[in-house]
Parts: sequence; structure tokens; C-alpha cells
Amino acid sequence: MKYNAFGKLGTEVSRLGYGAMGLGGVFGRHEEKDLVRSVLNSLEKGVNLIDTARNYGESERILGLALREWKGEKPFIASKIQSKDQNGWGGPVPVESAFPKGWLRESTEKSLQLLGVETIDLMQLHQYWPHWDYVDYWMDELLQLKQEGKIRGIGISIPDQRHDIALSLVQSGKIDAVQTVFHIFDPLALDCLIPFCQENNVAVIARCILDEGGLTGFLKEDTKFEDGDFRKSYFDYLPRHLYIERVDRLREAYVPKYANTLAELAIKFVLHHPGVTTAVSSMHVPQYADENIAAVDGVPLPEPIFEEIRRYHRWVRNLYETKYWR
Repeated sequence: MKYNAFGKLGTEVSRLGYGAMGLGGVFGRHEEKDLVRSVLNSLEKGVNLIDTARNYGESERILGLALREWKGEKPFIASKIQSKDQNGWGGPVPVESAFPKGWLRESTEKSLQLLGVETIDLMQLHQYWPHWDYVDYWMDELLQLKQEGKIRGIGISIPDQRHDIALSLVQSGKIDAVQTVFHIFDPLALDCLIPFCQENNVAVIARCILDEGGLTGFLKEDTKFEDGDFRKSYFDYLPRHLYIERVDRLREAYVPKYANTLAELAIKFVLHHPGVTTAVSSMHVPQYADENIAAVDGVPLPEPIFEEIRRYHRWVRNLYETKYWR
């Protein structure tokens, strides 16, 4: 495993992090003991950053069970404050609606209780819109939590592919990290956001790096998802054969010459730019987690191949256009 300093916080974190959304059951049902074991498996393999959220169902509670079993050095824990206004995912809402006064503290203290820790290393707003910057109280509440030692760092999670909405906040010096969508089909964060963060020593957490699993090549025309599975509508934004054709193009061009698997290619692509501090992937299935972790130690993509993939395989689709803008 390779490690990077986490922006201004300075902590060395694994370049591949454990994305704990899968602990909440959104990618299918799993036994709780197996989910706990999946966390321990990744920690044993050198992963030391875990990203969870109040909004991920039972994720924080299950992660707390795993942390109680873990005997090694405490991992870097990132969580997110749950929004009270669920309309704020597809489009802007007032900050008073998403995070009313006192809610940031209430959500944080609930996370601390479930995780069983005294301090959360990074607390992120699970929604963020730039017009909130003109309202002071939410940042003041986060700074107060930081002063009290309940959180170490402050971050935001960008709701969708509109990466430019965070640029002014990144430049303000008020935050420690930004979490954003970034993968082969959607490399837009490279245009402005990642270089801005690099210049301002703001950590970048890349998410959706395998495009909800699509970049592993698992999707078939007849693949079915259980009720409650996050992916049930995700891959039907357009006819599936269009997605499968684009994945096949990647496989034919770059596997196995530059990566053993599609997943390895996707991980190498995301980790190529030095401005990406860490990339989080769902690791609730140990077999897939082990394969993803192994990709970090592989030979990096040659620069011309990275640029070729970036320029000729870009295919941006916004999840929220299907969920909120029908």
C-alpha cells in the first residue's frame, strides 16, 4: 500500500480507502459479521482511511463494531453530516433547510456515539452548494466542534458532477478536504478542481472510482438488482448496451497490456494524478477489496495512455438526472 499526506492535517493515509457505503446494504444484503470482517480485512492489508456517513444506514454502527475489534493503529475516520432536506441532492436548497442551527452538532455527536470514537478525523457536509458561503453559522458550528476536539478536519462532499461549485471554498482556506466523483468516464474534476486543491493544500477524496461497479465489467444486459440496491436505476439512464459497449472498448484497448483487469485500470487511472490524495472504493466484499488493494502497487499507467483514456473515453452521466430530474 502507498500513502499520502492528507492535506493540511498531515496524517499519512492510504491511497486507496475503504468506502463504507456498502455497509449500509445499498449494494445488496450481507451478514453483519461478514461486513465487520470486511473492514478488518482491509485494515490488515494496509488500508487506513475509512469513509462513512450518517446517511449510510447502519454503516457507522457496523464500522463501530469493527473498530472495537481492531487491535492495530486507529485508522483515519471520515464521516458526513446527514442533510435534513433530501431535495438538496439534485439541486440547491437553503443551508437553513439542509443544516439548520444545531443540526451539525447533533449529527456529529450521533456519529461519535455509533463509531465509538472520541474524535472524527474529517467531518464533511454531505451536501454543499456555493451560495451557502454567504451564511456564517454552519462554518462557525464546525469550527466550534473542531475546537472541542470532536472533529479534526472539515470537508465537503460535492453532490454531483458540478465540480466547479467548490472552487471558491477551496481557495478560502477554510476547509481541509473535498470529496468528488472521479472515474474514467467522468474525469471532469481534473479540469479545475483537483489542480485547485493541489495548489491550496486541500486533500481530494475521489469517490465512485469504479462507477458503482460498472468499470469492473460485471454489468450484462440481463443483470438484475434487488429492491433497495442503489444500482437498480443507475445503469438504466440509457440503454445498457451503450454502457457495455464503452466498457468493452476499454477492455479491448488496455487490458491486459496496461492492467490485469478493468477494475485495476480504473484504479490506476484515478490514482495517476498526484493531486488525488485518496480514492475510496466499496470494500464490503473481501475478494474484490483484495484485488483493488493489489492494484495500488501495480505499475502506473504511462502518461500518454493516461491522457488517451482521459480524452477519448470520457462519457459523463449525472445520476441525479434520473433520480431527481426525470
